[in-house]
Amino acid sequence: MKRLMATLWLILLPLWATAQPRGATDELLDALQGLQHLQGNFEQRQYGNNDVLLVESRGRFRLLRPGYFAWEILYPDNQLIIASPDFIWHYDQDLETATRRPVTDSVQMSPLQVLGGDASALRRKFNVEQVGADDFTLAPVSADVGFKELTLHLNGSTITGMDILDNLNQRVAIEFSQLDSDTELTSEDFAFTPPDGVDLFYYDN
Repeated sequence: MKRLMATLWLILLPLWATAQPRGATDELLDALQGLQHLQGNFEQRQYGNNDVLLVESRGRFRLLRPGYFAWEILYPDNQLIIASPDFIWHYDQDLETATRRPVTDSVQMSPLQVLGGDASALRRKFNVEQVGADDFTLAPVSADVGFKELTLHLNGSTITGMDILDNLNQRVAIEFSQLDSDTELTSEDFAFTPPDGVDLFYYDN
């Protein structure tokens, strides 16, 4: 009898596994599968208590999966955050400073790194809930992420916006516009060389 039960279990196990319902993580990964490169404009608003508007900025961005993104603020100041699989640069044009940090598992992830990252990292670091037909909320499973909650708003495989609850319990709303997913991007589009004369800070350990 034990042998018969073991045989039945071995037969039924793959059938049971394939019959499991798809989770929200799978749905999100499927939606992002067609997103290999994207660029456009953004408007970002940061809110404090009682939804008081604290900061408003706008600029442009580029994204190439996996591992590359550029976030350029053009108003009210001039800053550039640009990342490759190895390093993250932060260039403040007004202060004439450039900072480089390595990309490691211990560094806090930004929302753009989530979108630009690989599927295994998303599965490992987040619990995903589908809160609408094209809306997904990601909650980090550990503290090595730079926010408490991220909600992605999609239209098919195109990202139309993000809502972020940061670690200070402030809400950040981002809207994307003039999106271009047709123009090819390569790693060369994310190369960064600090301009002459800026103060350089390297945190490579």
